[in-house]
Amino acid sequence: MIPLSAKNDAVVVLVALLVTLTTTEMWLSYRENRKYYEKRDTLTNICLTTITFFINLAVKGSTFFIFQYFYQFRWLEIRNVFWYWLVLIVTQDFLYWVLHYTGHYCRFFWAMHVTHHSSEHFNYSTGFRSTVFEPLYRVFFYLPLALMGFAPMDILYAYLLTQLYGNLVHTQFEIKLPKWYGWIFVTPSHHRVHHASNIPYLDKNMAMMLIIWDRLFGTYQDENLPEPIRYGLTHQLEDTSVTNTIFHEWKALYRDVKTAPGVKNKLGYIFNPPGWSHDGSTQTARVLQREYEEKAA
Repeated sequence: MIPLSAKNDAVVVLVALLVTLTTTEMWLSYRENRKYYEKRDTLTNICLTTITFFINLAVKGSTFFIFQYFYQFRWLEIRNVFWYWLVLIVTQDFLYWVLHYTGHYCRFFWAMHVTHHSSEHFNYSTGFRSTVFEPLYRVFFYLPLALMGFAPMDILYAYLLTQLYGNLVHTQFEIKLPKWYGWIFVTPSHHRVHHASNIPYLDKNMAMMLIIWDRLFGTYQDENLPEPIRYGLTHQLEDTSVTNTIFHEWKALYRDVKTAPGVKNKLGYIFNPPGWSHDGSTQTARVLQREYEEKAA
């Protein structure tokens, strides 16, 4: 396996690259008056990632031991180092897509994930606008990796590496990449679509590193609308405080469940996609997209 020192060196290099790119993008945005950054928004991003960092620290031990427990029941062992890391990273990236898809199509998980989408700005610091409660449940989506024979520490490193890649695509600057690259890997253009609130772009391009998952499962969308991208939520927050940014959807979910008639409708608000309503007063992204296409036809 790859020595621990080599893994640490790789992480340090990638983190340093991300910090350098963020600082450079901020400076270029200011120099060219692009207004990609806004002071309060950037401070919120820093605050949210700090909260997530401490939650990660608090649960890291339990995450490791959960992986370790299931690792003893592994049914596969890949001895070749190259294939070990390739299969680990590709499988981990697919399981992230499943995690991310769940965060968009189940309102309970959307209440946690929505924090990441709440900014009207899109820049490298937006990548730090973390889903603060995700560390509490993320481990359960990655349990198959332990059963497949991947060591717990390697699973954590693979997640960190793909997470760092995911941060690198949070930019509005046009980066010229070969056409083949965008068929396989997530690009900034793909991820700009993901953070858009334009109706055709909702719930699209959910991959972290490999865009092939979205192409395979029907959640892919090119950045091809004539109108400019509007970043953020379909209904922007009036109160952009850190507390409201984290808990606003929980409060809305609680109100909907409390007032919904019957157990079936209450469960519907929890487990159906965001926008679902028992009386049709609000619509899911798929319904909005269908109506959008009918009007455009």
